[in-house]
Amino acid sequence: TLLRKPPLPPATCRTFWGWLNAVFNKVDHERIRDVGPDRAASEWLLRCGALVRYQGSPRWQQDYNGLPTGPLGKYKIEAINATDSCIMYRGFDYLDGLEHVTDIKLEKCIYIQDECLQRLSETSNLQKSLQRLEIISCGNVTDKGVLALHKLRNLQYLYLSDLPGIRQKETTFRVLQQALPNLELELDLE
Repeated sequence: TLLRKPPLPPATCRTFWGWLNAVFNKVDHERIRDVGPDRAASEWLLRCGALVRYQGSPRWQQDYNGLPTGPLGKYKIEAINATDSCIMYRGFDYLDGLEHVTDIKLEKCIYIQDECLQRLSETSNLQKSLQRLEIISCGNVTDKGVLALHKLRNLQYLYLSDLPGIRQKETTFRVLQQALPNLELELDLE
């Protein structure tokens, strides 16, 4: 008979995946320098399970091994869909050099928290380029994180859904609307 190892207890599995996800989010500044911010960010996002779409392309890139090659700077990220991905604050330095991102969707991202939204809103290139943001079922997001989005001065559309950490809806949204008068705010919150 074969001896089988007993399965790892659930807590050990969670610890392992948390460690692995942290490794996936480690920023490699040398890689950013070597291949450019868009390519390095694409690699990070796809490694974490997100999708990217490039300027001029209707197709979502989801295969890490199928990332397009070409001259440095040829492919510019226009949209990010981080649904069910493991992106976390630790990797957000990859966003700094992105100049063409207009759309970001954060859905069911277990590591997204207020500090991530604050970091997103403090990224100067995103303050200029980001127009649409969706935050859905990210359980660690609170009013504080949503209020931090006021720095995204060109944000035209914000969709918020299933965010149980938002407790002071009316106040939060009034403050956000005052800071961003052209913002279309769509809410699907209990």
